[in-house]
Amino acid sequence: MRNHPIVIIGAGQAGLQTAEALRAEGWQGDLILLGDEPYAPYHRPPLSKAYLLGESTVEQLTMRGPEALERKAITLRKSSRVMRIDPAEKTLHFSHGSSLPYHRLVLATGARARQLPGADLHGVFQLRTLEDCTRISEAMATAHNIAVIGGGFIGLEFAAVARKKGKSVTVIEAANRLMARAVSAEVSEIYARLHTEQGVVLRLGSSVAGFTSTGGKVSGVTLSDGSSVSADLIVMGIGILPNQELAEAAGISCASGVIIDSGGRTSDPFIFACGDCTATRLENGDFRRLESVQNAIEQAKSCAASIMNRERPFTAAPWFWSDQYDVKLQMVGTSRGHERTAIRGDTTAYKCSIFYFAGEQLIGIDSLNRPQDHMAGRRLLDQRVAVTPQQAADESFLLNQLFQRDGVSA
Repeated sequence: MRNHPIVIIGAGQAGLQTAEALRAEGWQGDLILLGDEPYAPYHRPPLSKAYLLGESTVEQLTMRGPEALERKAITLRKSSRVMRIDPAEKTLHFSHGSSLPYHRLVLATGARARQLPGADLHGVFQLRTLEDCTRISEAMATAHNIAVIGGGFIGLEFAAVARKKGKSVTVIEAANRLMARAVSAEVSEIYARLHTEQGVVLRLGSSVAGFTSTGGKVSGVTLSDGSSVSADLIVMGIGILPNQELAEAAGISCASGVIIDSGGRTSDPFIFACGDCTATRLENGDFRRLESVQNAIEQAKSCAASIMNRERPFTAAPWFWSDQYDVKLQMVGTSRGHERTAIRGDTTAYKCSIFYFAGEQLIGIDSLNRPQDHMAGRRLLDQRVAVTPQQAADESFLLNQLFQRDGVSA
């Protein structure tokens, strides 16, 4: 069976990283990367930012071209949709009727955008893939009034792009604040002010009841309170769903994602998983799913090590980022469960960091246009170096001093 290839389903960040990590770990056999899109692996984060603004091209989005994949002996099969996994025979079955045996299988199937009823109307879009962005970009050329459903990262990044293009933009969010699932109330308030200053209309605490249309084309959004928002283009950013159906049908344990351990192992000893499609079990029994480039990369490396019978658990503090207008938000750790905060810098100038503490322990930092704080924060959390709220709030105190005091080179 070692003559069979290692097959990776999913040619995104996690899938490509797994393939490259397997080569780095010493896998000498065949390595096949299956993607259901007609493109080489590409970066997704710029889609809702630079790509829609016309500041980057498809070539610049591409992570690895044909020559780079060939050098590492990675076989990419584009437009390949797997319909079924047969774990007993260790075989994949494709939509066009062919099959492929595997030595080990990696699920890097990613996630898909959530949809609302009525989303099939002309002029209603989701923003997840390169094809989505191409269609949105074409529609924006003639659109005037844009409604964004969802005040999370994707929705707000798109709202910023649309305003830069001079469009009238309304953001509709069911929660009472922006990015409520990801950031603290303090950061939500800062971003509400930022978008309002840029001319975005915010409809917070508003649920969507349906869409209105004329001749099959969307004309607006009806809200649950009976009011409506006129729109000739709508983009939905209401979260994602893990692509776990293949795993479930194959009898692999899933719970809001394909369940994996710290090494990317699933309930099947020959099948591994990484990236947005996965969920890990927490100490309290709950499951956590992280949606970030860092998580995809680090899980992929852990996954590759496990396949090669080595241990490389992913233990670093999670970090994320979001670009909206000229403000870069960089997050590390979590604000969830914090008991006190310390603010470093000027929130009104959108150049600050908010440090979150549970008791005396630092648990997270959100930085706006302060990359030096973010990089220091990643070290503070990963190395568990103590910092007080007073030190965090004092701009004259250099955070790198803390590493020197602990005997760690700054």
